[in-house]
Amino acid sequence: MSDGAAVRERVLDPLLDHAPAGFLSFADDGTITAANATLAGMLGWAPGELEGRRMEAILTVGARLFWQTHFFPMVRMHGKAEEVFLLLRAADGSDVAVLANAARRERGGAWANDCVLIHVRERRKFEEELLRARREADRARAEVEEHAEELRVSNEQLEAQAVEMELQQEQLREQAVEMEVQAEHLRALNVALQERTDEADRQRAAADEANRAKSAFLAVMSHELRTPLNAIGGYVQLMEMGIHGPVTDAQREALGRVERSQKHLLRLINDVLNLARIESGRVEYMLEDVDLSVLMADVTPMVEPQMRAKELALEVGVSPGAVARADREKVQQIVINLLSNALKFTPTGGRVRVEARRDGPSTVSLSVADTGIGIPADKQASVFDPFVQVDMSRTRGSEGSGLGLAISRDLARGMGGDLRVESIVGEGSTFTLTLPANLADDPNETSP
Repeated sequence: MSDGAAVRERVLDPLLDHAPAGFLSFADDGTITAANATLAGMLGWAPGELEGRRMEAILTVGARLFWQTHFFPMVRMHGKAEEVFLLLRAADGSDVAVLANAARRERGGAWANDCVLIHVRERRKFEEELLRARREADRARAEVEEHAEELRVSNEQLEAQAVEMELQQEQLREQAVEMEVQAEHLRALNVALQERTDEADRQRAAADEANRAKSAFLAVMSHELRTPLNAIGGYVQLMEMGIHGPVTDAQREALGRVERSQKHLLRLINDVLNLARIESGRVEYMLEDVDLSVLMADVTPMVEPQMRAKELALEVGVSPGAVARADREKVQQIVINLLSNALKFTPTGGRVRVEARRDGPSTVSLSVADTGIGIPADKQASVFDPFVQVDMSRTRGSEGSGLGLAISRDLARGMGGDLRVESIVGEGSTFTLTLPANLADDPNETSP
């Protein structure tokens, strides 16, 4: 048994296969997908030999043209065709006349065109042209009726659209009037806004001028106050040396208190002067490569005596490659300020930890962590404001103007970095200084 016959047996029911009329099914591309044994015998083919062939293989030349221009388009458009006369071409080349009835269905996700073909043995009793004319007339009448209905519906839609457009035009006119009113209101608001902006500019200019005057006043006053304070310090040292005569123990203790107060006042004045310089923009930064391990080696001896006196453990850890591009003197000032704060607010027996590392290709960081009293979350942002000391009731015994952190953050930002804080009350605080890294010393870079 051939492959074609196997396909036929799988597709067709035996009753349909041997029905007294021919049957075939073809796809939209003209391929015959099924044909019964009756049709095969009618055309002189063996059962199963028609499947897979094209429709043109069983049509005469004239029938092919009719099939392409009338029959298949009719089936595709209307879904069916009834009593259509066709001339088929048999295997031996003879003509076989049939009447075709076709229906179009969807099977298995694809369209199929099923045809029943009745063999016509008396051709003259059928007048092909008459039937075709009748069908053409019916189709033309149906198309005219369909077009008339479409025109009626289109006319109704146009009338409805005309009414809707008229309503929209009326709405647009109303909206135009409303927009004109809003535009006039906006013009009035714009004038008022411009006046307020001008007033705000004048007030800002006045505030800037007042701020410059304040900074200038603070600078002048700081210079004026430092002169007598330095003189007081000099005189105290001369008296302690006995230049003006012997000094008793009680006098020496009093001179010590005077000297400590003089130094404290001098530090406060220096902080005010530094703040005034920063606010006035008169601070210059000498950028260079700053190795944080070398810097900590210089700073640590400055604070170790105070740490030991308070029984605080000082730990320092600097990772390789922690080299910043910054002003060394300014960085040292920031680190000393952070260590001084940790020393002030960490109880006896606590710990201060300094870590420096490279955070990435363009940033290095230095953190100072302590086990001190900590800072409440709602106060952490304000610790960088000038003249602010958080929780004065607990730190009243600590000397300071509240300018150290404000100056330190301004200096950090002036070098392209920043200073931030993380803290938990009762556990301690961590201040982290970030600075631009020296890109030439990136340890992650590989040699070409």
